[in-house]
Formats: sequence, C-alpha cells, structure tokens
Amino acid sequence: MNPKTLVQSAARNKMLVVGTLLFLTVIGAAIFADNIAPHKYDEMNIQKALMPPSRDYPFGTDQFGRCLFSRIVYGSRIAIKIGLMVVAIQISLGVVIGLLAGYFGGKIDVVLSFLTDLTWALPPIVLSLAVVTVLGPSLEKVVISTAAVSWPGCARMVRSKTQSIKNMPYVEAARAIGESDLSIIFRYIMPNTLGIVIVLATLQLPGAILSTTGLSFLGLGSQPPAPDWGLILSEGMNYVSLAPWISIFPGLALIYTAIGFTLMGEGLRDILDPRM
Repeated sequence: MNPKTLVQSAARNKMLVVGTLLFLTVIGAAIFADNIAPHKYDEMNIQKALMPPSRDYPFGTDQFGRCLFSRIVYGSRIAIKIGLMVVAIQISLGVVIGLLAGYFGGKIDVVLSFLTDLTWALPPIVLSLAVVTVLGPSLEKVVISTAAVSWPGCARMVRSKTQSIKNMPYVEAARAIGESDLSIIFRYIMPNTLGIVIVLATLQLPGAILSTTGLSFLGLGSQPPAPDWGLILSEGMNYVSLAPWISIFPGLALIYTAIGFTLMGEGLRDILDPRM
C-alpha cells in the first residue's frame, strides 16, 4: 500500500481517527502537564481537604488537600511512561523468540513454543504479583514483572508470520547466495513482520497500563506521593462515601486512555493487516 492510499484509508477509518484524537489528548496532557495543571501534584493544603469539584479544584481535592485534577494530569506521565516501557520490553522479547522459533523450527521451536505456552497458560496478574512480591514494590519492578509475563501473544503471532515468510522465493534466493541465517532473519523476515508488531504494540498498550496501575492499586507499584492513577484510586477507597470523586476521576482517566489506545490499535489493524 503506497503512502497516499495509506493516508486516505486512515482518514476514512473512524476508529483510527477517534482513537488518535484521544491518544493525542493523553500525550498532550503528559507533555504539557506543567502548563495544564493549576497546582503541583504534591502541593498540600489540609484546610481544603476533601473539597468537592469547584472552580479552583476542577476534580476536587483528596484527603491531604491536594488538587486531584493536577494529580491526574501529572499521572498521565507515569501511565504513558510505564505503558511504553512495558510494551517495548514485551514486544522485543516476543519478536526475538517468535523469529527464532518460526525460522529455525525443530528442537528450537519445540523448546521456545513450550516456554511460550507455559507462560501463556498462567494468569499474568498472578505471575506479576509473584515477581513483585519477591523483588519488592517499586515502579521499575512492576514494569519488569509485567513485561516478563506478557510477551507470549506477540511471540505466537510473529512465529506464525515467520513460518509463512521463510519459504518465500526472495528468502530462498538469499540462502542460495550464501547469506547467514541471522542476516536473513533481520534483513528479510523481520521487516515483513513490522506491520503486525505495530498493531500488537498499540493493542497491548492499554493492557500494560491497566496491569501496572492495578499493581499500584495493590500497593506494589508507585509509592506515595507519586500521582499514579492506581495509587490515587487505592487512597480514594477509604473515602468513597465522603469524597467519591477521588476514585471516580482517576477511573475515568484510565477508561479514557484505554479506549483511545484500543480504538487506535483496532484502526491500525484494519489498515496495516486486514487479515489479522
């Protein structure tokens, strides 16, 4: 598909357009948080604790009198950062394992496929909890644990794609002129899997954000006073009857972000790989 046709298809795809707009607003909030937020995320004013939404505090305040709107805006930086880090690690693992298993086959495929199926069969959140419990709570360890258990889907898709490509005439020609296996994999096969990898990365981003936010909600990720959405939700559970806005607004931010990335991923899938 040439670039002009690609742009025209993207413009006609409503899911992609809506998803991209939502995605850009989240990215914009993360980049320009210092200009958008009316207060610092850790600025406390006990005299204004648990205030409902108002002109000065659009989303109200929490138990320490901190501006909830500012904390959610700054929290978008954490959500995007950890989401991209998790996806980058899991896509890298999935692509390498999928390429090796699909190209070499035989015992290598059996071993890597067994490892993939074993990881796939276990609940990701349980594995993540186990890893974080062993390593200790921190944002970095949440990223590592989440990425370490969420790569099998990508590996299986890349393996399948590699198996359909490795016997193509241009790959056979590369073998005939004496190119090494690694050269064939990275020069001829991997570029042809980029479309599916981009789609998978976009579709897995909301799941990565939700998983890491869930671990923060359980107290295993970001630690106070970080403006992590999961941490804000966790703190708000103690004040659900007195100040429900503390739990409502970060929840809405999560839903908004997940919908945006999901719609964008579905739109990209329709354009880049309609048969996926």
